[in-house]
Amino acid sequence: MLIIDGSTGEGGGQILRSALTISTIIKKPIKITNIRTKRNNPGLRHQHVTTIKLLSKLFDIHIENAELGAEWINISFDKNSENNDEINKDTYNIDIGTAGSIPLLLQTIIPSIAISQKNILIRLTGGTDVKFSPTIDYIKYVMREAFNRIGILFDVNIIKRGFYPNGKGIVNIEIQKAKNLKSVDFCNFRETNPHIISIVGRLPKHVNDRQISSALSNLEKNGIKCEKYKSSMENSESPGSSILVYSISESGVYLGADSIGEKNLKAETIGYNVSKKYIEEFKFRACIDKHLADMLVLPLSFVNEKSRYKISSISKHLLTNLEIIKKINGMEYQIEKIAESEFIITIKGSEII
Repeated sequence: MLIIDGSTGEGGGQILRSALTISTIIKKPIKITNIRTKRNNPGLRHQHVTTIKLLSKLFDIHIENAELGAEWINISFDKNSENNDEINKDTYNIDIGTAGSIPLLLQTIIPSIAISQKNILIRLTGGTDVKFSPTIDYIKYVMREAFNRIGILFDVNIIKRGFYPNGKGIVNIEIQKAKNLKSVDFCNFRETNPHIISIVGRLPKHVNDRQISSALSNLEKNGIKCEKYKSSMENSESPGSSILVYSISESGVYLGADSIGEKNLKAETIGYNVSKKYIEEFKFRACIDKHLADMLVLPLSFVNEKSRYKISSISKHLLTNLEIIKKINGMEYQIEKIAESEFIITIKGSEII
């Protein structure tokens, strides 16, 4: 059994998500230790336990010690099990509980299900726009488009927003089997005018207006013209807001920056902060933002041809993810510095499945 040390590198939840996903796809027994030990709340959180239980149900996986707060788990498979390739057509209803992150759960279940050649519709209840996680709009408008180029197709239908602390957001996810995984080359930067989406729940409309106005102002001061922007008043259990600045293009530019509203933080500050994050990627001619750079590693590790993408910085988070995935499924990767704050990541996946 392969042992993965969850305290490696930045020691966060990405190690758990990557190891769990690859183990599920290639049916490789793994023990993960020291799960999230470098975090203030170490061990498995609600979204992790929910993810594990869902994958166990769908793929006949045996996972020992899958409990809230657990700092180790064992993943094993019954070789005599004959799990059907086709999932029944009923919708799976999964409640993470509280405001556990739906987007973080999706980072595991989407590639696990798609690459394992399954079609499934899932209704998830939990947090859609919460701290330390991408927003659900980032998943819908940025990650979805980039994954589509690889051959991983899914649809996101946001029924209800879930903000901290009550959560209870509702999202329908339809995932299709990935019939043909393709290599990508996201290194051709072209200036693409961004879009802005601002969301509020149980807050006055002017919060939306102020978030957008502040983001627009800072973008324009830096010579970036916004192509479209929209705001939406949505249903939610707890009051909250979020904003996404993003741009995508057929040339292979997928840049997204998001932020959520916080108590005692002005809407103008939220808008300014998200525009600043976007500008940092844009001015260094990145084709892929730093968060998507992490998300692409796993699906590309199953594409045997070489793939490339250009980013503006090499985070500890990315390095950790590259090394963990290399250890589990034998992919190859290379990091090339082509200029100050310009790097190209090359990934050649394995033929393990």
